[in-house]
Amino acid sequence: MSKKDYYEVLGVDRNVSEGDLKKAFRQKAMKFHPDRNSDDPSAPEKFKEASEAYEVLSDSSKRNSYDQFGHQGVDTSGFRGHSGEGFNDIFGDIFGDIFGGGDPFGRRQRSNRGSDLQYSMTISLEDAVRGVTEKIAVPALESCEKCNGSGAEKGSSPITCSGCNGAGQVRTQQGFFSVAQTCRQCTGSGQVIKDPCKPCRGKGRVERRKTLSVKIPAGVDTGDRIRLAGEGEAGPNKGPSGDLFVQIKVLPHDVFERDGRHLYCEAPISFVDATLGGEIQIPTLDGKVKIKIPEGTQTGKLFRLKGKGVDAIRGGSKGDLLCRAVIETPQNLTTKQKDLLQELQFSLKKSDKQTPLSSEWFDKVKSFFESN
Repeated sequence: MSKKDYYEVLGVDRNVSEGDLKKAFRQKAMKFHPDRNSDDPSAPEKFKEASEAYEVLSDSSKRNSYDQFGHQGVDTSGFRGHSGEGFNDIFGDIFGDIFGGGDPFGRRQRSNRGSDLQYSMTISLEDAVRGVTEKIAVPALESCEKCNGSGAEKGSSPITCSGCNGAGQVRTQQGFFSVAQTCRQCTGSGQVIKDPCKPCRGKGRVERRKTLSVKIPAGVDTGDRIRLAGEGEAGPNKGPSGDLFVQIKVLPHDVFERDGRHLYCEAPISFVDATLGGEIQIPTLDGKVKIKIPEGTQTGKLFRLKGKGVDAIRGGSKGDLLCRAVIETPQNLTTKQKDLLQELQFSLKKSDKQTPLSSEWFDKVKSFFESN
């Protein structure tokens, strides 16, 4: 038994907090673990000293006894590791860092849950806005029906692995400490199949394509995922199945662009309708809608149709449809049409009030050149 002061062993003050004590022990354990210091013959003893010190100081009653009576106040001759939660937690943390997982006391830690799967689904904007139910075919590992997932031929059963006696792990001595490793004979299952099932070849799972119906809610967008619980791969050794995640991608649309809850489109408006006012039809996902074009409409003006956008999948009001006016310049004019436009142009030049944007722009240009 070490006679060194436990506080000195861990390098802490006597009024050290529980959190700092745990941190100090973690640093010592990482520093002196035998597996990390195979070339240092003193490492096993230092690791044992740190473990013994923490075993005492992490227990409030033992710590009080040690503070009053020293080593005589505690009995560490049969040191096995603290049975309390804190000591086991810190060993789990440390050995997770050193070995990437595992348990220093040889307890099996294995998850039989099947793997999650991901399926990419491409849908139209119309289906994304309205919602749709689609059927998909997914290849996945499913539990073998003949052996019910056991991997053993019907009428037989897996037997206990002789290499680990059913523990799933074998322990090797590293200095004074015993380290658990996955049994190679049974790959951690603790069982060996002597008479494997033929359809699954003893794996307990077979690959099949299954058809599923996926309900796509109204309002989904590119990047959204839909989770189908338990529709992933079946778990090994009769473990629970994983989940299937359906990744959504919405195709571009010929008419509409989407920005969250809102839809956008452009509508060409004739020069005459933009000047005199008129009425045009614009498309929505629910059909055509007539809107009035006010006199003197300019390119870029937005016409908003409330509630003609997309449902808010995460709550909130439905979006709008915003239609942007694009004034179309006439092409391939006849001589008579050109003469009429020239006559109109000559008439418009007589009054700045009829072309305020042009007048304002030319005033700014004139001011710019005069100031430079």
